[in-house]
Amino acid sequence: MSNKTVAILSYVTIIGWIIAYVKSKDLNPKSDLAVYHLKQGLGLFIVSFIVNILMSVVVAIVPSVGFINFIGIIFLILLIMGIINAANEEEKPFPVIGHMFENRFGFIDK
Repeated sequence: MSNKTVAILSYVTIIGWIIAYVKSKDLNPKSDLAVYHLKQGLGLFIVSFIVNILMSVVVAIVPSVGFINFIGIIFLILLIMGIINAANEEEKPFPVIGHMFENRFGFIDK
C-alpha cells in the first residue's frame, strides 16, 4: 500500500483508520505523510465523537435547540478537506483544531 493510499484511508471511518495504522507499520522507510494524516484523522474522529455526544445531551435536555446538530456538517467538511490534502500529498492541518494533533498521539510515530 502506498503512502498516499494510507494517508487517504486514515480518514475513511475508524475501521479505515485502523487498517491505515496497521499498514503504515509495514511502510519502509516510515512515511511522514502517512503519520501526519493518521494523527489528523484520529484527532478529527475523537473531537467529532465528543462533540456529537455533547450535542446529543444538549438536544435531549433542550429539544428546541435541535438545529445545533448541523454542527456535524462542519466535521464532514473537515473530513473532505483532509482527504483532499492527503490525495494532494500535502501536510496541512485542519482549521482551528488541526494544530492540536500535530504533536499528539506519539504511538503513531513508532
